[in-house]
This record gives sequence, C-alpha cells and structure tokens, in this order.
Amino acid sequence: MIFETFTTFNGIYHGYRAPQSGAPTLVFSNSLGTDLRVWDRVIHRLPNSWGILRSDKRGHGLSTMAETLSIETMTDDVEILLDHHNIGPFIGVGLSVGGLIMQRLAVRRTQGAQAMTHLVLSDTAAQIGSPEVWNPRIETVLTDGIAAIGDTILSRWFAPAYRETEDFAMWRMMLERTPAKGYAQVCAAIRDADYRDALADIAQPTLVLVGAQDSSTPPALVKATADAIQTATFCEIDTAGHLPCVEQPDVFATLLKSHIGA
Repeated sequence: MIFETFTTFNGIYHGYRAPQSGAPTLVFSNSLGTDLRVWDRVIHRLPNSWGILRSDKRGHGLSTMAETLSIETMTDDVEILLDHHNIGPFIGVGLSVGGLIMQRLAVRRTQGAQAMTHLVLSDTAAQIGSPEVWNPRIETVLTDGIAAIGDTILSRWFAPAYRETEDFAMWRMMLERTPAKGYAQVCAAIRDADYRDALADIAQPTLVLVGAQDSSTPPALVKATADAIQTATFCEIDTAGHLPCVEQPDVFATLLKSHIGA
C-alpha cells in the first residue's frame, strides 16, 4: 500500500503520492466550502500505483489565507505544487470552482514535460453565477457566518435521498467550519471569473460531468460549457447533486478511468 504524504508548502496544505511504474498522476482541485477530503471516495477507487496531488484552496481546510484571491492566483498555487514535486505529465480533475482552476491550468500547461494530457471537469462552467448572486452571499457570510446559508447551500450540493443519510452531517460540518473570510474570497473569485472565450483554447481530451440533480451548476449550464470545448464529452450522473464524487464515487471513478484509457 502506497500512502499520500500530507504537508504544507508556501502555505498550501496538500497531499502527494508519487506514481509507480509509469502510472498516471492525477491533480485534483475541489469545490467552494470543501477541503481535499472531498476526493477521498474517488481516490480509494483508483489504483494504488497512480500518482495523486490534491490541495486545500487558500482559506479552506488547512491552507493559510491570502491577502487577495482570484482564479488566476489559485491556479498559481497549483502550479507551485506541480513545480515543487516536479510533476508531469498529469491529468487535471476539477470540481466546481476547482473546474475553473483546471480550465486555466489546461490552457497554461499544453506542452512540455509538465503538460496536462487529459482534463476532467465536474459540475462547473466557464462562468458561474453573477454579481447579483454572489454579492448577497458574500455579505451574509461575512456578517452572519456560513451557517446562516448552510441549509440553502447543502440543498444544492446533494440529491434529496443523500440528505437523509448519516453521512450528510459531516458535509455540513465541513462547510460550516470553513473560515468566513476564506469562503467569501473564493466567492468573489468565482464572481469575477468569465472564461467563456477561453474554452476554445482547451485542446486536451476533456470529460465533462454533472450530477443530474445539481442546482448549483445545473446540467444545462455544464453542458453548454462542454459544447464549447471541441474535445469534450459530456455525461450526466443520475442520483447526484453538485458533488457526484461524494454521492456516486463508483460511477465517477469508472468514468474517469475510462476517459484516460485505464
């Protein structure tokens, strides 16, 4: 059994496992209000020989806060880790805001020894929401805390059946224990991001996934993003909301492995 090593580098908390015998390396980027554990169930279904890199965004999990934050600076953080571990080539896997980060990384890392070879985008888009959506959320979180919007967010994250399970409570704890400032900074970064014109620049074979019951990034929005990427394949996952890697990890892992030909 090969284990990930968890540590901090330049204030970024991350887990890394080197690949064995030429196996692929997967680089994961997670969603708003979650930490790197959101990928646990998928990673446990992947071969132990595969390389893994996952990290906490600034102001989330165990990573330190940043003075300012944008999708570009969060992408910089992932590149810092890629360079630190001399990772390449790799497969990018992004969920929600992590999908925005991976879209940018796909455009940055197109050639050379540290290029992204395949891309997986889950429950994301090139533009998510509008200032009319994000500004009130930011104000509420900074004034009243994340718990004030917890029920609303969680109803968008998960399909109704999953919200009745015992597991559901731990995701509420993960969300509500995210620092308010860190959460608000990422909200603002999403609000200010519009990469629709850059989708045509993504050349990697791309798998675009969405939970059929996702109301944060609805299937129609995610499919529109897939349609704008010439190399993309779109797949809707039944009985899942915004986090199919949590609700349907078997399906997620199977689709991922098929996409990269493993």
